[in-house]
Amino acid sequence: MLFYKKKILNIFYIFLTTHLVVWTIVPSLTNHNLPLDTIEALAWGSNLDWGFNKHPPMSAFVAGIFFYFFGAQDWAYYLLSQICVIISFIAVFKFAEDFFKNKTLCLLSVLLLEGIYFYNFTTPEFNVNVCLMPFWSLTVLYIWKAYKDNKIIDWFLAGLFSGFGFLSKYLFIYLGVGVDIFLIYMIYKKKLDLKCLVSLVPFLIVLFPHLIWLAENNYMTITYGIDRTGTGDQNFLDHISHPLIFFGKQIGILIPFFLMFLFLNNKIKKKFNFKDNKLLFLLAINIVPITLMFLTSMIMGVKIRTMWMTPFYLFIGTLLIYIFQKKININKLQNFFTIFAVLFLLSPITYAYISISKTDKRTDYPGKKIAEKVQKKWDLEFNDPLNVVLGNEWNAGNLSYHLKSRPVWDGVVDKNKLDSYNKFICIDDICVGNK
Repeated sequence: MLFYKKKILNIFYIFLTTHLVVWTIVPSLTNHNLPLDTIEALAWGSNLDWGFNKHPPMSAFVAGIFFYFFGAQDWAYYLLSQICVIISFIAVFKFAEDFFKNKTLCLLSVLLLEGIYFYNFTTPEFNVNVCLMPFWSLTVLYIWKAYKDNKIIDWFLAGLFSGFGFLSKYLFIYLGVGVDIFLIYMIYKKKLDLKCLVSLVPFLIVLFPHLIWLAENNYMTITYGIDRTGTGDQNFLDHISHPLIFFGKQIGILIPFFLMFLFLNNKIKKKFNFKDNKLLFLLAINIVPITLMFLTSMIMGVKIRTMWMTPFYLFIGTLLIYIFQKKININKLQNFFTIFAVLFLLSPITYAYISISKTDKRTDYPGKKIAEKVQKKWDLEFNDPLNVVLGNEWNAGNLSYHLKSRPVWDGVVDKNKLDSYNKFICIDDICVGNK
């Protein structure tokens, strides 16, 4: 039994290592420039604050830390994305260990996620969605551990990771509502005491500086998120069409996942035991957040952008395997591993082909060459160091990233800001200077 357990763990570690290496190397070799969202995070990370015009600060914090250690090395930020993915996979595996006696089922709970392109094809672009993934998964893991063992340390960690999740992206609230419904129900059933309130302490401590920033900046991050949904321009049909489009996209995204699952089990009929607390928790963290997102689209008539759903499916493999575990024959997994291998290889090959064949993408932007030209122009006119850049996050952010002096991104071009600089030059819609 011990040998079998070690064998499964070895397979899991090989999978993690291979995933990390492949998805770090492929974009590093085929992209000429970092993606848009990664450059944005790095721009914010050069001038850290407790929030930014588009998002809360966690992705900027993490990107800023990586830049401190690695500088302008593109591979490091592809690695950063994969670290977020791998942490999430490990959390899912550890979570599954409490639900399955057989380690193979724990492994399958993770391997199934390779059928969802959120966890492979889109991961090279480090952004708020990728940054949210490890905190989403760790919150679920420690909420469950805390519920099961009722230890202070687990409640504390659950609250801490929840705070980090909220600082990554506000959509974390959908998971929070699902978890809270479960916890309130357990308190009502007297299966949980009020020790769970300990989790609020680290959560509020982590969140407090950002809440102050929000109040001082007219809640601009929330306003941006609402604007991205198209709120305010709805008609009656939007309340029908947008949720249906959302639903259709989710089905499309999950087709490879369900195809993989059918190789594990092709009998869909199953009676549910709603007195099973494990099942209730799995429904709370999987079905409730997705349902709430659907209802948001239906009630408000707003668009739900596909990439927003990135962390929502992290535990869907665990849910389906838990429901149908008795129908899964772990001795006949050859077909499953065949389709898994095909999808595992097809995704990076497709990514590399698109990256190489298409030449008009953001990742083809000549950021390094433009930075060299700007530096030469600056050096011809001034001897002072270039330490600040103004402009949009993409163009100015690329300069902040590629210039050796790592100038601070100081927001969009503003005459009042320029007046405070010692020296500056402007090229098109970008200004660089010394402050």
